[in-house]
Amino acid sequence: MINSVSRACQILNCFTQDEPVLGNAEIAEKLGLSTSTTHHLITTLCKEGVLMRDVDKKYRLSWKILEWNNNVMFQQDFYDKAMPLVKELIVRFKGTAHISMFDQGDVVHVLRINSKDLDSVPTYLGVRMPAYCTSAGKALLAYNNAYLQKTVEKGLTRQGPNTITDVKLLEKDLKSVREQGYAISDNENDTRTYAIAAPIFSYSGETIASVNLVGPINYMKGLHRQHIIQSVVNTAKAISRELGYIELKSANKKYAKR
Repeated sequence: MINSVSRACQILNCFTQDEPVLGNAEIAEKLGLSTSTTHHLITTLCKEGVLMRDVDKKYRLSWKILEWNNNVMFQQDFYDKAMPLVKELIVRFKGTAHISMFDQGDVVHVLRINSKDLDSVPTYLGVRMPAYCTSAGKALLAYNNAYLQKTVEKGLTRQGPNTITDVKLLEKDLKSVREQGYAISDNENDTRTYAIAAPIFSYSGETIASVNLVGPINYMKGLHRQHIIQSVVNTAKAISRELGYIELKSANKKYAKR
């Protein structure tokens, strides 16, 4: 057993509903550790975003714990609840459908289904792509400021003919995503495709994933475009409901400030 990992887990277990905020000395006393060792471990946990320090120099669990909780819940319910809904997209339209999640400035495809009557779109299960130049990524960035900051920190480089590389223009695009409820990627990355994505929300209202449909530019921008948009949005909402999310009609979604 790796002692540092074990001790880090023990530190997290110190935080309870009755004691949500603890100081370094309190944690050290609970675990029978020296204050210097405890401080070193806590500093690392804060750096990794698992703990946060307040104005009183005490510590509490960070939002990262909630992210992990949402991800675990999503993975457990993923195939049973999302697969049939995503399959409907590729039955009704020509393209490749994905469910994607955010990780360190990128999006990762965790589900991929391709239409049988269409040449395969050059995407792969588990592939990482920059979030800012994909519909799947922009559907996630639009609702989480921490995601956007992490993405911008990595830099916005040109990935395709229409890649948005200016931060202000990207923020303007993401504002449109929030207003209309879906994101577009029009030949913005190396797949040379057109894609439409919508966000998936967990039971707590956090944006944990997105669903999209990707296809040839001429087809996706053709006569079925509005129908595809509505279908992708409806699919995302249906998956969100399956995960316990309750949409409030009057809600005006903005960035999650984390």
